[in-house]
Amino acid sequence: MSNKRASQDRKARLAEIQNQQKAKERKVKAGIGIALVVLLLGLGGVVAYAVNDAKSGQLPNLGVSVAAASCDPATTDSGGGTGEHVGPGTNKPDETSVKYDTVPPSHGPHFATPDVSGRDFYTAADRPPLETLVHNLEHGYTILWYDGAKVKDTALLKDIADKADKLPQSSGKFKVVEWDASRGAFPAGKPYALVHWAKDAGHRQMCGGLSGQAVVDFVKKYPASDTQEPGAA
Repeated sequence: MSNKRASQDRKARLAEIQNQQKAKERKVKAGIGIALVVLLLGLGGVVAYAVNDAKSGQLPNLGVSVAAASCDPATTDSGGGTGEHVGPGTNKPDETSVKYDTVPPSHGPHFATPDVSGRDFYTAADRPPLETLVHNLEHGYTILWYDGAKVKDTALLKDIADKADKLPQSSGKFKVVEWDASRGAFPAGKPYALVHWAKDAGHRQMCGGLSGQAVVDFVKKYPASDTQEPGAA
């Protein structure tokens, strides 16, 4: 009888040990599960932050809203100048400063060679002549001119130049250039001007603030393919 009781006691102790072991395993598994949930939540937060951060750096989100930019409606400037070259190397070598009929110009005579540097941002210190850049307009470029007397912080302009130059509608044909005030004054309260020379006419949009979304809207309406000289570099 004592042997039977001893056997039962051993079985009971073994069962208790097994139950304790299983309880420990359940706790470990629960701890691992909680840790995984916390890790996944943390990773989700990191991913969400990265996505939101990436979105904030996209062109439409740069600068102010379209409404805050207070842009005027785009103009339709009729006038000639297609293929009309002046200045050095032309039959009008002494005509080195064209008097354009709009400020900034959206069409008109120009120098024989456009800016082919590949650069998308210029200040007054290194910008090409205005007549050179009008030739770029003839080739489908969009130029965002800015009034350097009113706009001092160029970091945002550089960012917009870089991103706008990569849009499908303006790929490789977008420039941001400081305006030469000696060639005419922008309207009061409008230190920015988007300009494109399309097939039908020149187009200018004067803005009071800098809006990435306004830039996107402009180049979509007047893409590089809508140009006086399709296929020109």
